[in-house]
Amino acid sequence: VEGWNVGWDGEWTKNTDLIRFTEPYPDFDIEAVAGYAAQKGVELIGHHETGADTKNYEAQLEEAFAFYKKYGVDYVKTGYVNVLMDGKELHDSQYGVRHYRRVIETAARCGMMIDNHEPVMPTGIERTWPNLMTQEGVRGQEYNAWSPDGGNPPEHTTVVPFLRGLAGPMDYTFGTFRFDNPVSPFARVQSTIARELAHYVVIYSPLQMASDLPENYRGHKAFDFIRDVPTDWERTLVPQAAIGDYAVFVRQDRSSEDWYLGAVTDEEPRTVGVPLTFLAPGVTYTAQIYADGEGADWKTNPYAVDYEERPVTAADTLTVSMASGGGCAVRFAAPEKTPIR
Repeated sequence: VEGWNVGWDGEWTKNTDLIRFTEPYPDFDIEAVAGYAAQKGVELIGHHETGADTKNYEAQLEEAFAFYKKYGVDYVKTGYVNVLMDGKELHDSQYGVRHYRRVIETAARCGMMIDNHEPVMPTGIERTWPNLMTQEGVRGQEYNAWSPDGGNPPEHTTVVPFLRGLAGPMDYTFGTFRFDNPVSPFARVQSTIARELAHYVVIYSPLQMASDLPENYRGHKAFDFIRDVPTDWERTLVPQAAIGDYAVFVRQDRSSEDWYLGAVTDEEPRTVGVPLTFLAPGVTYTAQIYADGEGADWKTNPYAVDYEERPVTAADTLTVSMASGGGCAVRFAAPEKTPIR
């Protein structure tokens, strides 16, 4: 829930000292919304946009977290949209590092989890403070909404898992199912639907987003993959990749014996054979395959996506075909009683 609080308006980047983190606007009844969400089994993720006014935020920090906890909100996405903190300090300065650490430690003490946008560079601090679930620090999907050069090219996500991704979780905010952009016609998501699904496996984050509007998911078979795919993994393997060209990731769910595959390619269409030797031997899995459909192309036809199911074993090789700027996502559903390796 973003833009809910007093001070977050058209001039918020200039008047950051007016932002209040415990005062909703009159048209946002947080008690009613949170209560309705609880009835539906839904948890809210709150938003704290600071405008990089760290002094204003720190002065309200404990009260702000207590306000959210009162309504059962345990997750906070923080934001620091401004070049300098308080008009003089860089995000990656010693001042910035100390501020981010204070927020994370305070959140831990208050029982809150953090998704940090416009963060300090990743340092591995989430190993000490695991309530820092994920953070941005990557040129993610949001860039595709307004960028003057048209957005991230398809090769982008064949690279970032091996660079920025080595430093920790990335909140990339993918999951687009509608590709025209009425706000910025010159910018768009350079992908296909199948590739968007693949990103949930290729790009690691313990907290994932579905970036599109609910109506663009409703009744769409491909949304089943977003429902199914976990965010907590037992094992990760990269059976094939050429950085800048294509990448194939496979990950095992920590809570089951299911495996998931995500494959993405650059502007070149590509077909690769992936041996399924990572599966448990002697077990027949159901491969639920979401692939680029006939005529799929990230520029001309991003919507074509095919779904099929087939039995597979560790002895098989799966042929993965990707359109230009496309991808493939697969869930390998294990039978209920699968021997653990």
